[in-house]
Amino acid sequence: MTATQQSGSPRTGPRQVEPAEDAHREELAFLAAFDDGPKPPGWRLTPRAAVTFVMGSGGALALPRPVAGLPARLLISPKFVGERALVERAVVTLAGERGLLLVGEPGTAKSMLSELLAAAVSGNSGLVVQGTAGTTEDQLRYGWNYALLLAEGPSPRALVPSPVLTAMRTGGVVRVEEITRCLPEVQDALVSILSDRRIAVPELSGTDASAVDAAPGFTVIATANLRDRGVSEMSAALKRRFNFEAVGPIGDLAAETALVRRQAGAALERVGAPFAVDDVVLEALVTAFRDLRNGVSEEGWAVERPSTVMSTAEAVSVATSLGLADAYFPGDRDPLSLLPGHLLGVVRKDDPGDAARLLGYWDGAVRRRAESGARAWRRLWELRDVLDS
Repeated sequence: MTATQQSGSPRTGPRQVEPAEDAHREELAFLAAFDDGPKPPGWRLTPRAAVTFVMGSGGALALPRPVAGLPARLLISPKFVGERALVERAVVTLAGERGLLLVGEPGTAKSMLSELLAAAVSGNSGLVVQGTAGTTEDQLRYGWNYALLLAEGPSPRALVPSPVLTAMRTGGVVRVEEITRCLPEVQDALVSILSDRRIAVPELSGTDASAVDAAPGFTVIATANLRDRGVSEMSAALKRRFNFEAVGPIGDLAAETALVRRQAGAALERVGAPFAVDDVVLEALVTAFRDLRNGVSEEGWAVERPSTVMSTAEAVSVATSLGLADAYFPGDRDPLSLLPGHLLGVVRKDDPGDAARLLGYWDGAVRRRAESGARAWRRLWELRDVLDS
């Protein structure tokens, strides 16, 4: 279970990753002032502004009236690369206080999308339960401070709320990651929460704290991995309490390359290093990932898919590694020469035998591109021995 962080009080000191509500604090405040249309109960933004926050504005927006501390005009940056219609359906689901389940292959930004939606709706993306085989029912309901419990017995002061309980009290969004990894009894606890919209605390019977009713705005965003089916299939009862939305891989090569460049550049910026990997290397990297992921090259040539998932998230990791190598070991080797070794590391994660599939890709698509005269692919073909050693 992830510790909760209440919105409105940003932490001090450097962090590796900023929560969405902190990283985009100005945009959220601007959108709240920009669109004063009808909002669902408990929401920070209107549904239209929530979609704009996730997908970007496409151009600078102008405030209808001056607001202290905010710029008069602001461009809302795009944060999720995918179908706008998917995001609109997700927002409508949450506006109806219905559970939202995001499903898809690993690395398709399901968790990032759930974080962005939670930040837009309730201003707090930090109420999270991480689903594992060891997740307990207490992590969905509540636990106890045993020192206080022994000292004074069951009391509201001794109760330790779960992220779900906190979201119910505040009318916020709680995120349940990898829900299919949870055991059936844990999933069953979520069924009753989504049905009754309350959590009973029988230990506090006879007091005002004997039950917690969900405040307006409370809802659940869950994620599930299609590749790894997890510990337990979801029951039919739990499925009925969610609207399902499938989050797929990025369909456009240029859009995926731009995303990899942006996120790898941000990772280098966090360590104070410039991102100097050129566009030719990035395009070759993303093209190789897409070919191996899809089982067919951009030209239509058949490619044997490895068992590991060649996700955009993995491509960002490789691009970041190339950028770090260039920043910390300048002039030693060009980033393109490091690409085959990093690709080999990715494809061998699930099955060492996938190295042969990568070599087959080199002998097929890479060789044919090299023969067509493409300079980057000629260089990659020359590096074939890296994969055969």
